[in-house]
Amino acid sequence: MSHTEIEITAELVRDLLRDQHPDLADHLLRFGARGWDSQMWRLGDDLAVRLPWATQSADALLRKEHAWLPALAPHLPLPVPVPQHLGEPSERFPRPWIVTTWVPGEPADRAPATRAEEAADALAAFLTALHRPAPEGAPVGRGRGGPLADHADGFAAQLASATGLGLIPDPDAVHAVWEDAVAAPEWVGPALWLHGDLHPANVLTADGTFCGVIDFGDLCAGDPACDLAAPWILLPDGAADRFHRAYQPAADAATLSRARGWAVLRALGGILIGDAGVHGRPGGKPTWGPPAHASLRRLIATAR
Repeated sequence: MSHTEIEITAELVRDLLRDQHPDLADHLLRFGARGWDSQMWRLGDDLAVRLPWATQSADALLRKEHAWLPALAPHLPLPVPVPQHLGEPSERFPRPWIVTTWVPGEPADRAPATRAEEAADALAAFLTALHRPAPEGAPVGRGRGGPLADHADGFAAQLASATGLGLIPDPDAVHAVWEDAVAAPEWVGPALWLHGDLHPANVLTADGTFCGVIDFGDLCAGDPACDLAAPWILLPDGAADRFHRAYQPAADAATLSRARGWAVLRALGGILIGDAGVHGRPGGKPTWGPPAHASLRRLIATAR
């Protein structure tokens, strides 16, 4: 990641609000979190400010959320961060930024879902509502929602790296899940709306079930298999079958195979990021490891 040269502080965020949205400038401001692309600052009880900080692509991702998410949000059964205001680049901060609604909850990498039936039903209802044909001109994903085979090199590199670190007890079994996925027929239906990035840090929990979905920077149109990796990534053991019974229209065998391939990619990435966090390497997040290892175990068991 190439970090921005501008240090984002509470003083900077408040100055930006005073310049462009002075009605919000006196709200209580607290640091929230740093993601791969953006920083989030909580604003009062009900709002948040998100600013790009770590990648050049973050600007376009925030503008995309501002353009598309307000129309999608009312149809979704779980709360999502709805953009309220767009901050334009200025001399003080030469990048766009947005004010969104605040979604309460704890990220699932820190507080996994434990009420299996409720979580499976909530996730199925969310994806059933989201996975509708996208209009012409909908955004194309950053490698999300397209052919799974396009990620063959990335899969091989991640598997080799994780195996070399001693993190994968049965690489042949992982490879078998992947080969089954890339051999499945490609998606021939309409391009559907996708979240595109349903890993545990982007799904919130409360009282053991899901209560919100955040970070729609990878919102795009494409193959639903990309999002249908989520049951293996997010749900407790034994809950994926209930999800698949509740999700409508029911996914066919080819889509489920591709979804397992996407889930393997997500699990390998989480395992590597988690290991980097445990050992203090840059970009590491130790909370990502346990759910990723659990996902990979479930995927191998499913294949067998």
